[in-house]
Amino acid sequence: MQVHEAMSTTVVQLGPDHTLRQAAALMARRKVGSAIVVDPDGSGVGIITERDILNAIGTDLDPDAERAADHITWEVVYAGPAWTIEEAAAAMVRGGFRHLVVLDGDDVLGVISVRDIVRVWVQTSIPA
Repeated sequence: MQVHEAMSTTVVQLGPDHTLRQAAALMARRKVGSAIVVDPDGSGVGIITERDILNAIGTDLDPDAERAADHITWEVVYAGPAWTIEEAAAAMVRGGFRHLVVLDGDDVLGVISVRDIVRVWVQTSIPA
């Protein structure tokens, strides 16, 4: 199975000036564990995850004052839509992360997470 068949197209996008609280609220509302951060000044596409927000709050940073830009991962590993889910899983294990942004050129198509991969593996391994 390919990434485009398993990825989530429910993608939260926000800007680097959103606060951590705003990011968390948007992610909670959409029931996702990450948000894509697009920098209009040309830094590209980054990602902020629930873990990033948790780490910031756990070190007593103010979620109403802290900006997403200061907690974004910019060195993102991107998946292509034609990757296999096994390739995506291997990239996650190598990098130690749970989400991959799926790009087609410069266009964000979605996000594939460990949860998406496990869901597919369970669905395909249970006999009908």
